[in-house]
Amino acid sequence: MTDAIPEFKKAEVTQVGLTGSALASGLGATTRREIAIILAVAVIVIGGLEAVLWWYAVPQYILPRPSLIAAALVKEFPLILPHLGYTMVSLLSGFAIGAGTGMILAAVVTQYPFVEKVITPYILVLVTTPMLALVPLLILRFGFGYTPRIIAVALAVGPMVMINAATGFRRTDSAKIALARSYGASTLQIFWKIRAPMALPMILVGLMIGAIFGLLTTVGAEMVGGGFGLGNRLTTYSSMIDMPEFFAVILLLSVIGILIYVIFFLIGKKWASWET
Repeated sequence: MTDAIPEFKKAEVTQVGLTGSALASGLGATTRREIAIILAVAVIVIGGLEAVLWWYAVPQYILPRPSLIAAALVKEFPLILPHLGYTMVSLLSGFAIGAGTGMILAAVVTQYPFVEKVITPYILVLVTTPMLALVPLLILRFGFGYTPRIIAVALAVGPMVMINAATGFRRTDSAKIALARSYGASTLQIFWKIRAPMALPMILVGLMIGAIFGLLTTVGAEMVGGGFGLGNRLTTYSSMIDMPEFFAVILLLSVIGILIYVIFFLIGKKWASWET
């Protein structure tokens, strides 16, 4: 055994959990009183905006009233629904590829530090380069189908997942690893039994951030080129100055983003809330 077994003092333990992360605060209301307050604030904000826009007779091509946005969403939803499906196909496909690749790279660089030195410059390039700038080039190479969008989303998601997952893998309590090695655990066993479970909160944060970045990239790619998707609807409605329909699509995209957060929060609450 090459590593000395440290003493198990509380001060030496590095906590890896939901504390301090984006998944820590919860979804908000826990009592009827809190729910009533949240609903009341929402009614006041939306109703106040409706009243102000009506009172000052703001043209709908500048900022439509919430009632017009809701009516446009209901009216145009049969037309928007297929484009929602196209957007979700691009998002989920690119997210699966990017997240899977990011997780594999995070596991590799954690076990083999030299690999990290080799790929770090490329990861930094991907993180600092807006993927939308590559979409026209991808379209020239792969056409106006799903392929350029999926590639762009994967390139946006992968680095985010890799950085957060690698951080979680490295923050594992060294005392537990040393104890496992003293019992003859292999590197693979240590990874699956200790590193991966303790890194799960950071992994979920990375997946959530990657999914949100993926959604933004998907919509941007659809706005740059292609005849389908919610991004295409945004471009179409804005060119026709149909602002209620335009904001209806934005509202739909906001709901998707909220659902992404809720899904990963619930997963974290079930599988990664062991610290609390």
